[in-house]
Amino acid sequence: MYGAILKSGEKYYTYLYKIFTGINIMQKDYNWLITDIVAYPETKEYQDLFSKKYAWLSGDELTNITEKEDFQWIWGVLSGFDKNIDIEEVLKYSLPYADGYEGFWENPLSLQHPLASIEIVAWDSSLSLIISKNKQIIDNFRLVFPLSEDLEYYNEK
Repeated sequence: MYGAILKSGEKYYTYLYKIFTGINIMQKDYNWLITDIVAYPETKEYQDLFSKKYAWLSGDELTNITEKEDFQWIWGVLSGFDKNIDIEEVLKYSLPYADGYEGFWENPLSLQHPLASIEIVAWDSSLSLIISKNKQIIDNFRLVFPLSEDLEYYNEK
């Protein structure tokens, strides 16, 4: 498992359009379970969508939202799943959460949802975390955000 933390060098954290650029638009390769959401989009449609207990979106749908309105996420966990895993299977497990979850700060790194391949976490609007089974995603992210740190190394400090 690989991870990165971004907590310096940005005016604001967890604007998904910029994060998606940082992972080389690989979010389109997944379906997304979005949970523990605190965000304030301006569009009523997105307010309704993200005020629920969870949202389930394709990578293309999530990308389209960020292209139309790229708002800051205060709290939230975006868990990416291979496209062959359906929502019924995903919902057999507990919903991931950000606020109060201690596992982000423990090694070895792990994903909250056992079926997920990647998690992007908005942490109290003060930092972003990204954890992935795919090292290339983390490498791409760290190139675009050079002030990000290896999460495993960060946890050891």
